[in-house]
Amino acid sequence: MHLALRVPRRALVGVTVALLATAVGCAPQPEGEAAAAPSGSAGNACAKGALATKTSGKLTIATDTPAYEPWFKDDQPANGEGFESAVAYAVAKQLGYDKSAVVWQSVPFNKAFAPGAKTFDFDLNQVSISDERKQAVDFSSGYYDVRQAVVALKNSKAAGAKSIADLKGLKLGAQVGTTSLDYIDDVVKPTRDAAVYAKNDQAKSALKNGQVDAIVTDLPTAFYITAAEVTDGTIVGQFENKGGTPEQFGLVLDKGSALTPCVTAAVDALRADGTLAKVEKQWLSDAVDAPVLK
Repeated sequence: MHLALRVPRRALVGVTVALLATAVGCAPQPEGEAAAAPSGSAGNACAKGALATKTSGKLTIATDTPAYEPWFKDDQPANGEGFESAVAYAVAKQLGYDKSAVVWQSVPFNKAFAPGAKTFDFDLNQVSISDERKQAVDFSSGYYDVRQAVVALKNSKAAGAKSIADLKGLKLGAQVGTTSLDYIDDVVKPTRDAAVYAKNDQAKSALKNGQVDAIVTDLPTAFYITAAEVTDGTIVGQFENKGGTPEQFGLVLDKGSALTPCVTAAVDALRADGTLAKVEKQWLSDAVDAPVLK
């Protein structure tokens, strides 16, 4: 970690040549420059292709199994297809690693942001950035702004819901540890406890089998579910973001990872040059709109 050594101007007057020599690279920065340089981003810390990764010369990226569409395609994270696979390789390239240097690893959703040392350099698996999760892990800046949505079977009572109040008496389900489940508990506040599932596949099966009235998931996933997996399903609507601030997915890293500023800079660069918008348009263009539940 690069630390800017701040010395009072008067103390510099009597410094010897020898001390000056040993202080090379540690001189105080002008306030403007110091404010512009993020902690940990100095010098060669982010040298392309030479980061302090888990395996030298390789970039280890993790996600869950199965890897769902539209985030990944054909349950094959390494193929570069699907929004998050494309983002992963774009970040890798920005960091100086070509496709052959990327190693994929399977890590369950909840384990990715649980306390403890990580076996990956970063994980991406539709993990929303939150203050609570930041206590255990680091996040990059957000690579996707997302809203949560409700999916029900067509012609069901739940399908006719027009507001949050209409959802309160329903049996709702979501994957454990997700923002989707938080929206059920904190926004809908239903009169019946939410059904909690280890995987989205289990939630979808429960919906098909009538064990729940509706499930909550992120909006792009909701579009894919109703288009390809639960074809008699419909998107009831989407929620507004809590507090008016956008919910964002971020790359997950070890708490205090030296890679965090490098990965964040890579994501920021991809947003600035239009790469993230281009990838989103390619893979998530169908997930464009749904009624807003208020």
